[in-house]
Amino acid sequence: MLKIYNSLTRKLEVFTAINAPYVGLYVCGPTVSGESHLGHARPYITFDILNRYLTFLGFKVRYVRNITDAGHFEEEGREAEDKIASKALLERLEPMELVQKYTNLFHWAMKEFNCLEPSIEPTATGHIIEQIEMIKKIIADGYAYEKNGSVYFDVEKYNVDFSVKGFPYGILSGRNLDDQLDSTRELDNQEEKKNKADFALWKSAPPEHIMRWPCPWGEGFPGWHIECSAMSNKYLGKTFDIHGGGMDLQFPHHECEIAQSTVCNGHMPVKYWMHNNMITINGRKMGKSYNNVIKLTEMFSGNHSLLDQAYSPMTIRFFILQTHYRSTLDFGNEALQAADKGLKRLMSAFATLQSFNTNQWSETANDLELKTQVNKLLQNFEEAINEDLNTAKVLSYMFELVPIINSLKGGQISQHAIDRMTIQLMQTQFQIYIEEIFGLKTENNASNDKLSGVMDVLLEIRNQAKSNKDFSTSDLIRDKMDALGIVIKDAKESSSWDLK
Repeated sequence: MLKIYNSLTRKLEVFTAINAPYVGLYVCGPTVSGESHLGHARPYITFDILNRYLTFLGFKVRYVRNITDAGHFEEEGREAEDKIASKALLERLEPMELVQKYTNLFHWAMKEFNCLEPSIEPTATGHIIEQIEMIKKIIADGYAYEKNGSVYFDVEKYNVDFSVKGFPYGILSGRNLDDQLDSTRELDNQEEKKNKADFALWKSAPPEHIMRWPCPWGEGFPGWHIECSAMSNKYLGKTFDIHGGGMDLQFPHHECEIAQSTVCNGHMPVKYWMHNNMITINGRKMGKSYNNVIKLTEMFSGNHSLLDQAYSPMTIRFFILQTHYRSTLDFGNEALQAADKGLKRLMSAFATLQSFNTNQWSETANDLELKTQVNKLLQNFEEAINEDLNTAKVLSYMFELVPIINSLKGGQISQHAIDRMTIQLMQTQFQIYIEEIFGLKTENNASNDKLSGVMDVLLEIRNQAKSNKDFSTSDLIRDKMDALGIVIKDAKESSSWDLK
């Protein structure tokens, strides 16, 4: 049974679908005002794994991931800024031209990461009517007010009325409203609000503002939070199973979503809230002020001052899977290079395993202890993934099996040691977890084939040298390969190689 950590209840819970076998999954998508960066990789890979695993379990998942292509003004900044409009002016593009450019780049990056496409990918600009209707309902219920063409959510009134119902403002993030009021900065247009903590549902557009839509309160554009509430409500209903996103979205974005949707629907909109932790770079939070924001194209090309080399999409995906999604993930060159070697080692062992002809194995195993060890490790795959998607643990169990696979190939372990059924189970489990659930795929097949060919030639030369008692040449080849990260393993009748 799959157990996931629910950020709302702050505990691990058995996942039970509201309307099995159907599952509604909503993940906050990117604001396409610029190129996708390293911070985008983690949530979308994390929830791709969730989508894949739920599908593997037999659920019919409707995965909704939105595109924010309007508004998303920064209330936490000194002025309300529309990211799309501002960037469009800088790049001398029409706003929708800019949106299309960066949406295309985002889609390209997701394909490089081998992320499955969402079932529905709604855009904020395509759902203005739904957002306006939702705002009208919140105003009619007395939890929002209009001021100078802008509409604000009345957080204090909501908190008073809904705290007694068990849904106070701050229920998800654990933030106390009084503390929020004390810590809120003095921002522009604060005089329009009844209270500092109130947030904008709709902003009046000044004359120079490019993106604007007519509404009952005058021309303007939507707030960031209302977009996700309107789109998730339309495609997943008034209550759905899972809402995901980065931990940085817990407050204010997801907190505001809860308040808006609870007013409109009368109850909590989501059963399980899931949040991935943040990415740091060399121990430091990623941010423009630190000059350490790395775009995905820069990761793939290595064209960034903080990068020693280029890193492939699968290396980055594998690196993310090596750490539990709720733990902080630190990107550094040494860690990424280690991940690159680890991925190659795993995929090499997987290819070896799949190449085994099971007809060569007997029905019974001569080494019952080894058979028991292998079967226990394979059983642990399921236990680990069901424990809040612990991909890191699954990989650790896989790497315990890698030396066994390589030793079977090299002859250090006899084919009679393990029975046919165990080998077939290994092949099936590795294929399911590596390809179907983890979404890992082999890169640069031509290069890998060439490496295998070169190593076969070297091993042949080395074996000939050993036959001629030319041990200096034999040792030289072994040592040179070891320095390059390739281990040569000698058996009685043959030798094999593996990546460190």
